[in-house]
Amino acid sequence: MTEKNALIVIAPLDFQDEELSKTIKELEKKDITYTIISTRAGIAVGMKGGKVLIDKTISDMQSTDEQSALIIIGGSGTPGTLWNNKKLHALAIKYYEKQKVVAAICLAPAVLARAGILQGKKATIYNDDPAIEELKRGGATFVSSPTVVDGTIITANGPSAAPAFGEKIAKAIV
Repeated sequence: MTEKNALIVIAPLDFQDEELSKTIKELEKKDITYTIISTRAGIAVGMKGGKVLIDKTISDMQSTDEQSALIIIGGSGTPGTLWNNKKLHALAIKYYEKQKVVAAICLAPAVLARAGILQGKKATIYNDDPAIEELKRGGATFVSSPTVVDGTIITANGPSAAPAFGEKIAKAIV
């Protein structure tokens, strides 16, 4: 197992560029390597035009052995492609059950809520009523804070929280 390796999930279209880049910057400061995956292989395009080549998909990742964290990046493409992704839900549950870091930012914490792993946990999400309702439906206690850590779960509310989000993830991995 690679101790300092994270799996990052993004939407194939309209992921939040700064959340990805600023989170990666914090991981790199602690020499944490990462693999970026999505729902399909090819070029993923961010809300601000950033491009990422995706080699592996969520379906390719059945094992949690190689990574010590699962990080889900938000953005306007997240609700349509990641919120209801059953394979991503299953992956999040596996990481959570193995007590590995499970992190989500912006609109992505709704994935964790729908996976059922926020039951009884404190969490934050992008400050928008439908998103907040998703957290509550999943049994989470919504906290209006830029970042929230509850056990091995780390959530953040958007791009401005990305540096602190990345820092908290890196600290939890190291």
